[in-house]
Amino acid sequence: MEKDFPMHKTELADFVAEKTDLPKAKANDIVSVIFEEITNTLSRDEAVNLVGFGSFSQRHRSARTGRSPKTGESIQIPASNSVGFKPGKALKDAVNN
Repeated sequence: MEKDFPMHKTELADFVAEKTDLPKAKANDIVSVIFEEITNTLSRDEAVNLVGFGSFSQRHRSARTGRSPKTGESIQIPASNSVGFKPGKALKDAVNN
C-alpha cells in the first residue's frame, strides 16, 4: 500500500513496537536513542555505516558568494556542515525492484 505522505518518527516507532512486541513507549525510546546516537556521532565528524542500509557522513561546504533571489545582489554564504547519505547496495536493490 502506497502512502501520499512520508513516514514520521512516531509511525516508525509504532512499526518497531508491532514487529518486536514491545510497548509503543519503549519502541519510541529505542528509535529516539538510535537517532540521538547517529546525531552525536555525526556531530563529532565521524561516519555512521549501517551495513546493507547506507552510510551517513558529515559534509563540509566552503564559504562562497551567492546571489539573493529577492534583490539580485551578491551575498556571502558562510561555510557550513551538512549530512550526506549514501545508500547501501541492499537499499538500492530494494528501491529499484
